Amino acid sequence: MSTENEGSAVPPAPGSHPAPPAPHPNPAVPPAPDYEPTAGRPTAPDAPIGPSDAAGPPGSPGASGPGASGPGASGPGASGPGADAGQSSTWWSADGGQQPGGPGEGQGGQGGPGGPWGTAPVPPSGPSERKPRGLVAAMLAAVLVAGAIGGGIGFWAADQESDDSDTTTVSAYGNPKTESRAPGSVSSIANKTLPSVVTIEAQGNNGESGTGTGFVYDKQGHILTNNHVVASAADSGKLTATFSNGKRYTAEVVGRAQGYDVAVVKLKNAAGAKLDPLPLGNSDRVAVGDATVAIGAPFGLSGTVTTGIVSAKKRPVASSDGGGGNASYMSALQTDASINPGNSGGPLLNADGGVIGINSAIQSAGNGSGLGESQQSGSIGLGFAIPINQAKNVAEQLIKTGQPIYPVIEATVSTKDSANGATIASNGTGGSPAVVPGGPADKAGLKSGDVITKLDDMAIDSGPTLISEIWTHQPGDKVTLTYKRGGKVSKADVTLGKRKGDS
Repeated sequence: MSTENEGSAVPPAPGSHPAPPAPHPNPAVPPAPDYEPTAGRPTAPDAPIGPSDAAGPPGSPGASGPGASGPGASGPGASGPGADAGQSSTWWSADGGQQPGGPGEGQGGQGGPGGPWGTAPVPPSGPSERKPRGLVAAMLAAVLVAGAIGGGIGFWAADQESDDSDTTTVSAYGNPKTESRAPGSVSSIANKTLPSVVTIEAQGNNGESGTGTGFVYDKQGHILTNNHVVASAADSGKLTATFSNGKRYTAEVVGRAQGYDVAVVKLKNAAGAKLDPLPLGNSDRVAVGDATVAIGAPFGLSGTVTTGIVSAKKRPVASSDGGGGNASYMSALQTDASINPGNSGGPLLNADGGVIGINSAIQSAGNGSGLGESQQSGSIGLGFAIPINQAKNVAEQLIKTGQPIYPVIEATVSTKDSANGATIASNGTGGSPAVVPGGPADKAGLKSGDVITKLDDMAIDSGPTLISEIWTHQPGDKVTLTYKRGGKVSKADVTLGKRKGDS
């Protein structure tokens, strides 16, 4: 999968302009009485006619695996995480700006109507105005010369004339309001979110360590992150969480779900911590093209903010941290926001600042995938996040019981790459039946060799896709599976069972 630069748009050719008039021999001297210009604009006494009025067009200011019945060769599509990952694995428009001015500003940039290319000004009617205009022009020419000599002299001249009836006001371009941040801007979202994002450091007893990200889930001190971020410290290891203000707290694992790649940790002695849970969005209502903001600690650089869009939805992803553990499966949100190792567990936000996903995996340009520190691949614009609706359900399970609950069909499917569907394997783990007797698949009449091609209206092209889609549901949900057997297409209604814990 690759992204190519389509090139940049070519600006339209500038429109035609009349040729500029020949320069007057002495610009400081007004035109002779018989010179009657026909185009231009009146010039205020304090606005000299100079080169700036003759400017051109103005400037204008990216093997079977986890299927259904157990660990090892069988996959977690229905009852257990597997070993083989069948497949591996970000327009945010920053506030722009315009040159100061409004509709009345022409090519000279001084406001009001004017002739093209700085043509001579039109004098007001009546011969009595000619001599005063000539005198003013001469005075202004002197002021221009003084200004060229030095800013200090120019300021002194303006100060000396402050008591005269004709005064000169010098103002600079700029608007002090530009320093304020509009609600909903990236900077506004980052300002509100960063205090609730933590950098997690995990240290295992075996010397393994890693850095990831998490965010405040509730006021009790629970932090939501990825399982692969904390896995090395889950068994008597050391965990620390550092906030953006530099305060560091020790933490402990409350529960983790390897199959979902979700974990919950809790801060210890966090009485002094400012705990502001991030608002959760609705990942089911996300649309392709929606703006995204990702926050994390890529390669240990805490508090890094990047932007992008939702590139795709329901992207089946099987990911691994490269440590030899079982794969995780997700029906992911794809984004081109730049995420890298260390972004794992950090929030993916929408334009309202609500969390829509947990950044979990990236597609590498080389071999492998995932965001563990052992995988030093960088962002190529293919990042994947666990939808927050699913992650929230898992987090609640972990907080209550410390263990995850998986919906299952209790059938082992192959996780090898395939474009034809998810094939039910010949055997399950250790030679056990691929379709568990009395399980949901068995009750629906499914058998070994059946190729499942759809779950409800979702096309299924492989075992990992089937597992990812099953895990977006809850135990007890009823789904319709479309499958092929001997060239014949059939449908079966299946009530999903459940399996508690990773096995």
